[in-house]
Amino acid sequence: MDIGDIIGDAVRYPSQDWKKVVTFGVFFLLNYVIIGILFWPGYALRALKATLAGSDELPEFGDWGEMVIDSLKLIIVSIVYSIIPAIVILIGIFGSAASIQNLGSLMSPAAALGLISGVVLIGIILEIIFSLALILAIANMALYDSDLGAAFRFSEIIDLAKSIGYVDYIIWFIVMIIVGIVVGIVAGILNVLVIGLLLTPLIVMPYAYLLYSRSLGLLVTSEDLFATEERTTYARE
Repeated sequence: MDIGDIIGDAVRYPSQDWKKVVTFGVFFLLNYVIIGILFWPGYALRALKATLAGSDELPEFGDWGEMVIDSLKLIIVSIVYSIIPAIVILIGIFGSAASIQNLGSLMSPAAALGLISGVVLIGIILEIIFSLALILAIANMALYDSDLGAAFRFSEIIDLAKSIGYVDYIIWFIVMIIVGIVVGIVAGILNVLVIGLLLTPLIVMPYAYLLYSRSLGLLVTSEDLFATEERTTYARE
């Protein structure tokens, strides 16, 4: 299955059951009172795991405790993978500010701007790299039935990237960025019409996350990634 087929399938995936999409959207509505963050990441992971297991249907709701635990695991993984680029960026910003202050008039405005721009550029590159790693970490965790440790088994994550193919993975990543931009534009238009305050969390966001989970699952299963018996057991059961 090529990238085009994966995206096409993922676009159709949520529309098979709008009732579940709207139910999923209720959790995004609950983000307004924070509670939603304890549920919707877990359901998105459940959709990913269902795809890895070979299911073409949206997963059922229920097992709320498991959903909350999975949501917390995803939050932890996301925070950990965000720490390093955040630290580097902060160090760079403070270091640049200190250098500019110490050198004072000896540093030209152009040199100061170049120093700050360099730090920002490094930060952006690191953010992209760790975002790519984070997605694969979540995929590997899903392959091992939400095992938190699997998100930090870096040799397996690298193998996963190799199995998918670096070029295909980058193409998929870029397409997902474009999808995110489109979703943002749609949400922005709806929000201008006020009704978006309801439709965006209830329809647009759950649709986008289900599309994302489905496409990632198909990307992973499009190649022979089930090299170990343990991974095969988790992904196929």
